[in-house]
Amino acid sequence: MGELFSRRIATYGITLPMYRVLAAVWETGDQRLSDLSAVTTTEISTLSRLVGEMKRKGLVTRSRLEDNGRTVAINLTSKGRLLVEELMPIAVHFEEVAVSDFSDEEVARLKIVLREIYESLGSIEPEIEATKASAKPTRKSSLDRSRPKLRTRE
Repeated sequence: MGELFSRRIATYGITLPMYRVLAAVWETGDQRLSDLSAVTTTEISTLSRLVGEMKRKGLVTRSRLEDNGRTVAINLTSKGRLLVEELMPIAVHFEEVAVSDFSDEEVARLKIVLREIYESLGSIEPEIEATKASAKPTRKSSLDRSRPKLRTRE
């Protein structure tokens, strides 16, 4: 579904991650990067670059919050708002097609199950972080350097 939707919106000059940001900011303005990262399930470093690209395209603004000068708020420009309002019906259509063979109750249950799966997968984050922390760059040992290299036929 994501691939099909990505191909459909490509003609508008945006990607699926950009659409996710537009939709999230359209729903709730003054989004902090960390909150936007959680909503769009995008790493902050990736999201920061993405928002920068969207700012260059004139879709979003970055501004300091009045009550916290260290926090940057992401908002839609009028161009961004018009674009998301044009794309929203396309997204709704994709969702309707995807669940057209399901009853309303089945769709509601599916959404609950998917949310539960997503939340369960959140528990694996500490495992991933532990793996990153324990992974150290490997150095070739003296044994590796002393091994003769295999000859290849020419």
